[in-house]
Amino acid sequence: MVKIYDTTLRDGSQSYGVSFSLEDKIKIARALDDFGIHFIEGGWPGSNPKDEIFFNHARKNMRLKNAEIVAFGSTRYKGNAARNDPNLQSIVRAKTKTACIFGKTWDLHVVHALRTSLEENLKMIEDSIRYLRQKGLRVIYDAEHFFDGFRANREYALKTLEAASGAGAFNITLCDTNGGTLPDELREIIRTVKKYAKTPLGIHAHNDSECAVANSLVGVAEGAVLVQGTINGIGERCGNANLCSIIPNLSIKSGIDTIPQDKLKTLTELSRYFSEIANISPDDKQPYVGSSAFAHKGGVHVSAMARHTGTYEHISPSIVGNERRILVSELSGKSNILMKAKELMIDFEKDKDATEKIISAIKKLEHQGYQFEDADASFALSAHRAIGRYKPFFELKGFRVIVEKDAKTGRMHSEATIKVAVEDVEEHTASDGDGPVNALDNALRKALEKFYPEIREMSLMDFKVRVINANAGTGAKVRVLIESRDRKDSWGTIGVSENIIEASWQAMVDAVEFKLFRERAKNKKPRGRKN
Repeated sequence: MVKIYDTTLRDGSQSYGVSFSLEDKIKIARALDDFGIHFIEGGWPGSNPKDEIFFNHARKNMRLKNAEIVAFGSTRYKGNAARNDPNLQSIVRAKTKTACIFGKTWDLHVVHALRTSLEENLKMIEDSIRYLRQKGLRVIYDAEHFFDGFRANREYALKTLEAASGAGAFNITLCDTNGGTLPDELREIIRTVKKYAKTPLGIHAHNDSECAVANSLVGVAEGAVLVQGTINGIGERCGNANLCSIIPNLSIKSGIDTIPQDKLKTLTELSRYFSEIANISPDDKQPYVGSSAFAHKGGVHVSAMARHTGTYEHISPSIVGNERRILVSELSGKSNILMKAKELMIDFEKDKDATEKIISAIKKLEHQGYQFEDADASFALSAHRAIGRYKPFFELKGFRVIVEKDAKTGRMHSEATIKVAVEDVEEHTASDGDGPVNALDNALRKALEKFYPEIREMSLMDFKVRVINANAGTGAKVRVLIESRDRKDSWGTIGVSENIIEASWQAMVDAVEFKLFRERAKNKKPRGRKN
C-alpha cells in the first residue's frame, strides 16, 4: 500500500493567488478526510498564528475518520539546542502524533542559505528529529532539494539521509524541490539511495518541468511508500504533484492500494469543491477530473465512441465521478448530433432529415460566433427550433434598460422595463438591479413568474463574457455564457451580439426557456396560465 500525504493546506497555500482562511482550512481538511487521505499537513505552526489556531481547533473539535493531521516545520536553527528552538517547540505544542520537518541536503544551501558548516547541518537534522522523537512524535523527514544535492555532492546528500535515519525518522521523503529532475534521472538516483537507505522512502515532486506526476509514479515504482502532493496540483511557481492524477494512476492503472476504492468516484467532486473554496477557476483540461477530460468533439471520434466507448476513453469517467460530454460544433458530424440528442433526451428518429437540419443550423450559428461546448441548453433549444418543433413560452414586446450615475455619490443605478406576452396576455413590469443585466434578469423573472412560478427556483450561478473579434475594438462581438441551476440540475446557455445587453438577453431567455421546456416535458404541463 502507498500512503497519500496531502500538503494542500501548507505547500499548496503558497500558490500564487491562493489564501486560505481558517474556515477554508477546516472545510478542506474535512473533505480530505472524507475522501480517505492518510496524512493532512495542516500547516506550519511556528510560522503564523492562523496555523496554530487550526491545530488547536483540529485537536479539540475535529474527529477525523481516515486522516491524521501533521504539523510541519524545519530543523532547528544553527547554534540552537533543539529543546530551546522555537520552531520545534511550536510543533510539539500542536500536539499531533506525527511531525514532518525539512532539512538541507544540498551543500549549496547549507553554505549560502543557512550560512553554516556541513557538519553543523548534519547535527541540526539529527538533533531535531531525535528531540521530536523524545517528545513522542513520529517524524517524516523531508530531504529538501535532494536530487539537486545528490547531483552536486552525492556523498554529503547520502550523509544527510543517514543522519535522519539514525535519529529515528520513520519515513524519509526525497524532494525534487526545484522541480527540474527528469524521470529517468530520478529513477537512477533513487536506485542508488536504496542501496544505502534503511528507512522507508517517500517522494515529493514539484512541477517546474511538467514532470511532478511522472516523477511521483516513478518514485513509487522504485519503492516509495509515501507520496506527497496537493489537490489539483496547486503550489509555488508551477505547482506540486497533482494528487488528482497520482491517485487514480496508482489505484486504477497500477493496481496499488491508496485510498479506499469506493472513494475514487468522489475524486471529481473533491477537485471541484476545493476549487470553489480556494476561489480558483477549475482547469477544464485537467486529467481525470476536468470537464474536458472525457469530452469528445471530432466527428470521427464520436462515431467510434457510439460503437464502443473504449475507442477514445482510457477509463470510464464514472470511476472517478466525472461524466462523458459530447460536444457540438462546426466540426460535428451526424454521430455528434445523434449522441448529443440521446444525452439530452431529444427524440427525432422519425424525422430522417432532422440530423442534417440541426447540423446546418449549428454550423450557421457557430459561424456567427456561437459556441455550444458549454451551452447544452442552448444547443437543445436550437435543435428543436431547427426541426420546427419549438414554440416559445413567451413573446418579447420590448424592453428598455436605463443606467444612471449619481455625480455626487458616484453610485451606479440600473433599471429595466419589459413587456412580454404569454398566451396573448401581456405583462408590463420594471425592476432595478446591481447592473443592467441584473436589472433585466430581475424584470424578466418578475414578468414571467405569474405565468410560470417554477422559475422562482432558478438561480444564476455564473456569467462570463468573451470578446470574439477583438480587433474590432469596442465594436467587437461578445459571447455571453450563463450557467443556471435549480434544485436538481445546472445548464448552460449562450448569446452572441455586438451589444453585450442583447447577448446577455439571448442567454437569459434560453436559460428560462430551457427550464420551462424541460419541466413541461417531464410533467406534461400545459403552457402558461396566469395565476
